[in-house]
Amino acid sequence: VQLQASGGGFVQSEGSLRLTCAASGNIDSINAMAWYRQAPGKQRDLVATITNGGTTNYADSVKGRFTISRDHAKNTVYLQMNSLKPEDTAVYYCAADLRYYTNYDEPVVERSWGKGTLVTVSS
Repeated sequence: VQLQASGGGFVQSEGSLRLTCAASGNIDSINAMAWYRQAPGKQRDLVATITNGGTTNYADSVKGRFTISRDHAKNTVYLQMNSLKPEDTAVYYCAADLRYYTNYDEPVVERSWGKGTLVTVSS
């Protein structure tokens, strides 16, 4: 099972970016999906979550600017980021609560993480 995040880059203040994270592998089901971020020298913080039923939750710092969504058919979660600020600069990580099968057909339920994609916002 693998989570592959993409879409990071360099953008000026008030610009926009869209992050994508696709889960692949022998996945049986996906429950919640989420985006986290970690700025240099700081802890990893939750940015947004979306449940299997589509309920979303956001950190106060991104409410009204970021939108999380998902495509169940593609096992993909998105983060649309608008009105970006320099303080949004961080490595963004996607996470998903997965149920999948090992090579020995054993079911596993765990939170899996992508490797992160860097977002840099200049002032």
